[in-house]
Amino acid sequence: MSKSDPALWRDMMTFLRQKHEPICRQWFEELRIADLSGGLMQIQTQTPVQQNYLQNQCLDPFTEAAQDVTGQLVGVRFVNGPVAPNVEVPEPEAVGIGAGGEGLGLYTNGQPAVPARRPVRAVPLPDGESWDPGADQMVLSPDYSFDNFITGPNNQLAYAASVAVANQPGTAYNPLFIHGGVGLGKTHLLQAICQQILNRDPDTRILYVSCDSFMNHFIQCVQSGQMSEFRNRYRHVDMLVIDDIHFLGSGDRERSQEEFFHTFNELYQSNRQIVLSSDAPPSDIPRLEERLVSRFQWGLVAQVSRPSFETRVAILRAKAEIRGMRVPDEVLEHAARAMQSNARELEGAITNLQGHASLGRAIDMHLARELFGEIRNDNAATQVTLQQIIDKVTMSYHVKLSDLQSRRRHKSVTEPRQVCMWLARRNTRFSLEEIGGHFGGRDHTTVMHSTKTIDERMADDPEFARLMSRLEADVQRLADTAE
Repeated sequence: MSKSDPALWRDMMTFLRQKHEPICRQWFEELRIADLSGGLMQIQTQTPVQQNYLQNQCLDPFTEAAQDVTGQLVGVRFVNGPVAPNVEVPEPEAVGIGAGGEGLGLYTNGQPAVPARRPVRAVPLPDGESWDPGADQMVLSPDYSFDNFITGPNNQLAYAASVAVANQPGTAYNPLFIHGGVGLGKTHLLQAICQQILNRDPDTRILYVSCDSFMNHFIQCVQSGQMSEFRNRYRHVDMLVIDDIHFLGSGDRERSQEEFFHTFNELYQSNRQIVLSSDAPPSDIPRLEERLVSRFQWGLVAQVSRPSFETRVAILRAKAEIRGMRVPDEVLEHAARAMQSNARELEGAITNLQGHASLGRAIDMHLARELFGEIRNDNAATQVTLQQIIDKVTMSYHVKLSDLQSRRRHKSVTEPRQVCMWLARRNTRFSLEEIGGHFGGRDHTTVMHSTKTIDERMADDPEFARLMSRLEADVQRLADTAE
């Protein structure tokens, strides 16, 4: 017998908040139990994006909650659309983006549902072949909608362009190229574009992958002689979205750039939308072929930069609301002053507060000072940014950012690159991987080697040690006056 009991759902939500609070979101209140029969609980979602996200990211916690509150060994499936008891419901696609999904309804994340001027549809596949988005397709998070994106002077152009592309794909800005530092909202905008299009038309064929996945898939298909499969996947889409396209300049760059060049041309010439993100503008991507630099600039190039204090407070408030948290304004302002680099760091602050609150701690200034430190004034807790380090080092050593991100090993480039990594490790909260990624996609061992090299040279060379001290002091003064 089927069963749909609001009390059962409330018990599940209580369990999840107690045992798995970090995954809980305000929009979970929109979900409901559609059916409970035959050892299977079917949970109704509002959009196909919610369905895919929950099936990929939250299945185990929800299954644990269902088994706890029912006292039965039940399974969980997330569905979108009508559900009948004892009727087999197809499993969602591995990635669920534009694979002929079963999503219903209009979901615009607070944006007007403006229809595209022209239906976005890919060219037909060859006879007997089907389009497979692949298992490495990136999962969209319902958190990353336009409605949840906080705009400010640092990102207004990128936001407006993204909304335009979502409303009129293939006709507004093509390609749309968004660049900026780590954690400043590039991925949020890419996912918001995908979500708005999919919630309006779930059958839209969108391929959203990282550049690393594109290159790995290309190499695999070359080695296995399956290039027709590769081209079917990337060229028979309505929209291609690639995160971190700056990595196209590394690895087997000649062949992968050649393939991407032809993929770009085919999509562009048939008015299908291309959206790219990068840590640097096209002209500053190391070892990127000039013909690709030119094409990346055909549409709109928009930058996102470090958020202002007011924007940081708004970001913190929005991220707290998504998790259903009530955080006093003074705590939000304290965290915003302590963390000035990027939105990812701000989200970490909310996660930290939520974790302590789950242990019974009150979210107040006492906890804020404990977690984020004592701030004597607006500038006392100013954090150095990577951009400030790069500006100072490139000016002192007379090099360009593209040199630091390149693979060149000449001493005139390796020394300032190592100095940047040393300063970043000492003066920012970025991980070794994040620091290495900013300087041409280098791994954490390269950053460790660079910091060790600078420390050893400072110990042996007093003049060099004095130079490093002056550089570090200059960078800190830049940070103090930035606000």
